Amino acid sequence: MTEPVVRIRNLTLALPKGSDRPHAVEDLSLDLMPGKILCVVGESGSGKSMSAYALTGLLPRALKPVGGEILFEGQDLLTLGERGWRGLRGRRIAMVFQEPMTALNPVMRIGDQIAEMFEAHGLLTPAERRARAIALATEVGLPDPAQIVRAYPHQLSGGQRQRAMIAMALALEPSILVADEPTTALDVTTQAQILKLIRELQQRRGMSVLFITHDFGVVADIADHVAVLQRGRLVEQGSAAAVLRDPQHPYTQALLAAVPSLVPPARASRATEPLALSAIGLTKTYETRTGLFGKPRVVAAVKAVAFDVRRGETLGLVGESGSGKSTTARLAIRLIEPDRGTVRLGSLDYTALPPRALRTERKRIQMIFQDPFASLNPRRTVEQIITAGPIAHGTPAREARARARDLLDLVGLSASAAERYPNAFSGGQRQRIGIARALAMEPDVLVADEAVSALDVSVQAQVLDLLEDLKQRLNLAMLFITHDLRVAAKICDRIAVMHRGSIVEMRPTAELFRAPEHAYTRDLLGAVPGLQTARPH
Repeated sequence: MTEPVVRIRNLTLALPKGSDRPHAVEDLSLDLMPGKILCVVGESGSGKSMSAYALTGLLPRALKPVGGEILFEGQDLLTLGERGWRGLRGRRIAMVFQEPMTALNPVMRIGDQIAEMFEAHGLLTPAERRARAIALATEVGLPDPAQIVRAYPHQLSGGQRQRAMIAMALALEPSILVADEPTTALDVTTQAQILKLIRELQQRRGMSVLFITHDFGVVADIADHVAVLQRGRLVEQGSAAAVLRDPQHPYTQALLAAVPSLVPPARASRATEPLALSAIGLTKTYETRTGLFGKPRVVAAVKAVAFDVRRGETLGLVGESGSGKSTTARLAIRLIEPDRGTVRLGSLDYTALPPRALRTERKRIQMIFQDPFASLNPRRTVEQIITAGPIAHGTPAREARARARDLLDLVGLSASAAERYPNAFSGGQRQRIGIARALAMEPDVLVADEAVSALDVSVQAQVLDLLEDLKQRLNLAMLFITHDLRVAAKICDRIAVMHRGSIVEMRPTAELFRAPEHAYTRDLLGAVPGLQTARPH
């Protein structure tokens, strides 16, 4: 019988006093088998990332192992000091982090960061390190490796930065790779490329991979085995095929049921409803410069984009990172100004409004941002956040406060939330506060920019259901920006596909998913992870 590479036995990690529960991980037992990919799945707070940090010796100081063991090559990793970890981390056990932009050093060239892996362990000459950096960049599929190793992280795309992180992790040929949500922030085609790369490298090198995710589509694409965690406890494990086909635990069943389907629900046409938002010929260019003395280069972010959204309708803007969809959203709401083109709110020329009139009319179109924690003022209570806009527009404070409590009830939060601060809420709850803030202005149009991309699948389902319910009850028009085609299928009446700044296809959602006409749309649909987990509504 094959022996596990890593045995986790009865691992318990204590949380600091005052936390909502005593343990981040409780009595966890898992085996990581040689040459296999084990996916650890669960919502935020389930303990999956803390389990990975325990395996790599990167636990936050506030978390203490109070029970169990992690056995690797006959040694309990929980007993290692920092000196022991320095010899092991990177060489035998390596990690790929979720957000490469924060994990990479912004002032070091990519090649130097890869070469540093050898330098830190006293391996190879400087010339050999440079050569290995280029070879690793080639292996992970970075374009023009000899040039890209001279680039800085900000000069790479998100997918390229993640490939650079993988190159660093593989530099010393570890036997175990820990990947903590490495594709969460990536668009669907880049995600598919990274998943394929990890699987190919794992098979070529015979590594064992511990892959942390909350996305069952990713599980279906990459996992050999699955472990499901809920509030720090293991509730189900087994082969990927068995867990996906026949989940036994109610929590696993609920997670799978919350995965949006690629089969859009039937939707009534809104063609006779009045226009709420129109864009005509929107164009935006930027001038970029490479290096201090580099020649300026003009980049067309948005090219003559035109669309309209009617009352009670959701139009989805989908596409890869860099396709222009978020720039289009910011042009629509006048967070940035177009070079050419017009935005209309009903019959009003919104782009022609002077500053004083814009301040008055801005309440008619409101935005829900991607990151509710960054977009909510941490020094203000929820009530102050929701009432700031209406009070600035002349609503009496008492009326605004009463309306804020009504809105909290409308978005599924209790009135007592009004007196608390944003850090007291979960990610899904903060997004509900962001929605309440937008609705406080009684807008005609909501612009949601990747509003659910950072949420767990079950919380995502709740927020999508809430947005759909509010749209119907308040007869709102919604411009919904996403790179997740499952989400688009669930909530959008029509979809506009953006590619390199242009809309290449725009049709009712069901028609577009059934028979995409443009090659780029077909590529996007083909890249969706775990197509076999799609379920009809």
